[in-house]
Amino acid sequence: MQTAKQAATQLIEQLPDQASWNDIMYEFYVKQKLEKGLQAAQDGHTVSHEEAIKRLLANAD
Repeated sequence: MQTAKQAATQLIEQLPDQASWNDIMYEFYVKQKLEKGLQAAQDGHTVSHEEAIKRLLANAD
């Protein structure tokens, strides 16, 4: 498993040379959110598509 520093270095190396600070921070943000979501799914913290729709429609009122 990669360390956070290794993952950050790899991410930065994949960006174009003209990437801005905002570009870099956005990529870090997206990577962190994806990893958190994948971990939640692995841990079983998910709902079915039907349940998600039911919850969204219940909150639409």
